[in-house]
Amino acid sequence: MKIESCPGLEPDNSGSCVYPLNSQDLMFQNKPQDKCRLFGYRLMRPCILFSRPFCNMNSAIHHLFLAFVILLSIPAYSLAENRNQFLTNDPKKPWHIVADEIDYDKKAGYYIGKGNVIITKEDKKLTADFIRFDQKTMKVYATGHVIMTAGEDTLTGTRMEMNLEAETGTIYNGTIFIKENHFYIKGDKIQKIGKDSYAVDKASITTCDSDKPAWKITGRNLKVTIEGYGFVKHAALWAKKVPILYTPFLFFPAKLKRQSGLLPPRIGYSERKGAEYDQPFYWAINESSDATFYLHSMKRRGENLGLEYRYVLDESSKGTLMFDFLNDKEVDDGTPDSTENWGYEDDDVLRPNSNRYWFRMKHDQSMPFDISLKLDIDIVSDQDYLHEFKGGYTGFDKTDKYFNETFDRDLDEYDDPVRLNRLNLSRSWSSYSLNAEARWYDDVITRRQGDKDTTLQKLPFIEFNASKQRLLNTSSYFDLDSEYTYFFRKDGTKGHRVDVHPRLYLPIRYKNYFTFEPSLGVRETAWRINEDEDTSTENDWKLHRELYDIALDLSTELFRIYHINGKDIDKIRHSIRPQIVYDYIPDDPDLSLYPNFEEEIDRVKKKNLVTYSIINTFTSKSKKHTVERDKYQKMKYNEPNYIYREFCRFKLEQSYDINEAKEGNPENWANKEEKRPFSPIYGELELAPGNYFSMQADAKWCLYEKNFLSHNVAANISDKRGDKIFVEHR
Repeated sequence: MKIESCPGLEPDNSGSCVYPLNSQDLMFQNKPQDKCRLFGYRLMRPCILFSRPFCNMNSAIHHLFLAFVILLSIPAYSLAENRNQFLTNDPKKPWHIVADEIDYDKKAGYYIGKGNVIITKEDKKLTADFIRFDQKTMKVYATGHVIMTAGEDTLTGTRMEMNLEAETGTIYNGTIFIKENHFYIKGDKIQKIGKDSYAVDKASITTCDSDKPAWKITGRNLKVTIEGYGFVKHAALWAKKVPILYTPFLFFPAKLKRQSGLLPPRIGYSERKGAEYDQPFYWAINESSDATFYLHSMKRRGENLGLEYRYVLDESSKGTLMFDFLNDKEVDDGTPDSTENWGYEDDDVLRPNSNRYWFRMKHDQSMPFDISLKLDIDIVSDQDYLHEFKGGYTGFDKTDKYFNETFDRDLDEYDDPVRLNRLNLSRSWSSYSLNAEARWYDDVITRRQGDKDTTLQKLPFIEFNASKQRLLNTSSYFDLDSEYTYFFRKDGTKGHRVDVHPRLYLPIRYKNYFTFEPSLGVRETAWRINEDEDTSTENDWKLHRELYDIALDLSTELFRIYHINGKDIDKIRHSIRPQIVYDYIPDDPDLSLYPNFEEEIDRVKKKNLVTYSIINTFTSKSKKHTVERDKYQKMKYNEPNYIYREFCRFKLEQSYDINEAKEGNPENWANKEEKRPFSPIYGELELAPGNYFSMQADAKWCLYEKNFLSHNVAANISDKRGDKIFVEHR
């Protein structure tokens, strides 16, 4: 706050002053200066280093300590990538000081805070038992339980000295915790000795929370200059208390900016390709785009040229396109040697082409009116290409993983000759969603063979849905599924289809004993056929169908609460929910007259089914206290916040088919050999006892065969840094 005079306080030369908010609550504004860059820690993921130019390592010891280069240079990247993270000095925004006691030394020209001192600005906070701030020189001295936070990152120490204007500072017995990758960087003394230079005495790096970490990397003296080089003395890798690797000194690059150059090559050998050498070249085009070029030389097959181009338009708009081309020396033209050596056994289709390629692309785009655009392209030259190039830098596996991690969308399986291409526009509201999509399935075999192409395309597909919600101010609810599709195929039936399926619910709850929810669905479906080789009359081109379906849902819930009063868990709630659902869809005698684009909608079959289930859930309740200060600077505990976790869910379910039980014709039985009105018993278990472990299992047991039809188990283990292990048995 800038004022001409400050009662009881002394303004500085810039006209800024400290002004009391509540006798002990002060706010001040910075001396005008450039933005301070001081201890801006943020972890750069180690794997990113491998996407930059590879540094030649001339000695065996440098190879041995490549892990040191990565991990010991993490402080350098961390300190520089977001330098403004800690104590960013924006002169237009004030700092706030809160303390048990605040004094102003008029002669010295600085402010002293004693007892529970807190300095805050935006998401940055510095706390200590004692803080002295000189607004003229922009120097801060803090001691006693010093804690500095910026976002989710934390820096702690016993004592801290900082010069905000000179961009230098020191923290003693310091620990930096970087939330993003769960890294701890410790040192007896952590210094910022220049604009882009740092020094750490007795440095230690680990991802373990324990005071006795399972692993750590240490160095006696670490000095680094961003965009320059770093040097560490006496670097060692430890497993608990045992040193595993050691080097007396290590010199490493600390380049933060992306730089064009060669990446590590891949060298290999295989019977089908012979000797291989795959050399990538990285091109840092600008701040928002880059590219990687690949030269994959194979002695038996030729040179595969690859391109990967990545770009970012804004925070929610980005894309990646990849293209590979190979003039293959070998073909599968049907001769015995070529088929045996260059074909694959999972299909009997030849591959006579030598020009082979794979183009794939994904793009996300934010549009006006909160519309999201997504583009997926996947075009491959032949059915064998993804078999041939499943691995490698530009192979299927790495491409699929990259698309899944970056765009949350994967590719069709490598052995699927029908590849999906689509352009999607979507818009979501709180209770409604609109989805429009042009979807093209590229059948590689049909395209290459020139056969009759009956592949069904959706050009376009438009869907409007409403989630279950209250109907006006009544006690009833409704939902809606509706869509329009134009089905196109080069050969065969083409046509339009409109399907609208609203459902009305009337839930009834009798005291606390049970809930009964009848619902009625009405379905209207209309087709217009543009072309059908088996149809000759105009009346057959327009068809419509009206259906209704009924569902009756009866359920109740029994529960008991167990008082644990443990350190982590306060209570556990065990709930048992029995449920019976009856579904009915009448028989449609005209079912065979309708076009059959999709079974799910075009062939709605009769249903007369009773499904009964029982679900057990276990939910824990844990306390989470928060602390804040009231306006008189006293510590005040809020009412505890509670964390609820459903850590176990077990479900058993079976159905009884009334139509099957009444059916006398064996031709209409599902099994054809015997009547089986009872479905297999389905069991499902979900277990998540903590934040870093979860397990899912399911199985089906057939009463008639006295055996399991299927059983699946999957487990996921992770850590605080985000590393994951996934194990699955099917």
